[in-house]
Amino acid sequence: MPDTIRSPRQELLVRRLIEARKAAGLTQAELAAQFGRHQPFIANIESGQRRVDLVELIDLADVVGLDLHQIIEELKSLPAGPSLPGNPRSG
Repeated sequence: MPDTIRSPRQELLVRRLIEARKAAGLTQAELAAQFGRHQPFIANIESGQRRVDLVELIDLADVVGLDLHQIIEELKSLPAGPSLPGNPRSG
């Protein structure tokens, strides 16, 4: 399976999460604590070492005030990155 962790969409998502966390006035440790996790949980997401699943993204967005509808539209405007096998858009 192609690696999409460094895709333009993933990188933009991470940037928007970082911006929203900072705008909310939260440190990585404070945000992680709201999920009962330790600071490396957020640090790994923000450094691109860990991807968030959809449920985590919804929860993170709620805490930091990120508008998921807006970010999804922004992400859709970027190239999808590597095509997955069997994806009708792959050719």
